[in-house]
Amino acid sequence: MEHPIEGVMTTAMEQLKEMVDVNTIIGDPVETADGSTIMTVSRVRFGFAAGGSDYQTTYEEVAELPFGGGSGGGVSITPVAFLIVGKDGIHLHHMNEGAHLLEKLMDMAPDTVSRITDAFRQDQSY
Repeated sequence: MEHPIEGVMTTAMEQLKEMVDVNTIIGDPVETADGSTIMTVSRVRFGFAAGGSDYQTTYEEVAELPFGGGSGGGVSITPVAFLIVGKDGIHLHHMNEGAHLLEKLMDMAPDTVSRITDAFRQDQSY
């Protein structure tokens, strides 16, 4: 037999799931006049709480205890970047450029490796 709190939690979770889907995290594509496609990238955060209590009444012939419960939840959706697909490649433009140092370092890595390799080749030619 299912306890009433299970129904409360199931309903709340289903409603939260309906609020957010993949199109919320990666937005619908928008095409520009130059042929580029722009999509928003968002951070999604969830919060959820549920609780309940069985309580006894003054009537002893009641087989099941009455139940009181509730649940609540919230969603925060914050745009963090724009993904731009164009003729010159794919670019990710962050709303807060300073927070993404690691990504910038990774973008610079291939060029840095090429420069180091070229430097060693020039050094060996002497």
